[in-house]
Amino acid sequence: MKKFAVILSGSGVYDGSEIHEATLTLLAIHNNECEYQCYAPDIEQHHVINHITGEEMPEKRNVLIESARISRGDIKPLSEFKVEDCDALILPGGFGAAKNLSTYAFDGVNSKVLPELKEVLINMHEAKKPIGAMCISPVIIANVLKNTTLTIGNDEAVANNIELMGSTHLKTSYGEVMADKLNMVFTTPCYMLDSNLVDIYDGANNLIESIIDNLPK
Repeated sequence: MKKFAVILSGSGVYDGSEIHEATLTLLAIHNNECEYQCYAPDIEQHHVINHITGEEMPEKRNVLIESARISRGDIKPLSEFKVEDCDALILPGGFGAAKNLSTYAFDGVNSKVLPELKEVLINMHEAKKPIGAMCISPVIIANVLKNTTLTIGNDEAVANNIELMGSTHLKTSYGEVMADKLNMVFTTPCYMLDSNLVDIYDGANNLIESIIDNLPK
């Protein structure tokens, strides 16, 4: 069975991984008869958001511990990631990708990517293993790999930033996947569009299927 590494960034759209995207990705991997292993960095998340009010809360949380909520405790620190342990890698979206895995939410085109994650992405790219990115997380790929073709849907501001970081952006709609086969990078917009749960699953499943179709037989 092919094995996917899924890198989480916390639990909850406003300060961590987008839970629908993360869980439906795990379901899509399972439904395509593959295995998955979740990872997350063992770091303090940028801040904690009340998901009812949208306000910042006066507390601290750990990205790995919060991500374990989504994976039901079956998760490893990102520091333990090894390229040889997986066939492909997925980055779900959520503000955690832009706040915890990178500083894109604050610094835009001048953002930095968590060094631990940057090394993982470079190693996957050099091994010519597929990388999938959902929602806002393609900005991380644009930051690290450059010269890739990506999509976040049709948000002009983010698309422009991707171009400024040295990659190409192409518009897509619900459930569509942009497959950059030269760089083995696969992206889909998910909640960057006004999507519903069915759209999110379609995007996640199409992403996984596209990656599987491009894996060595």
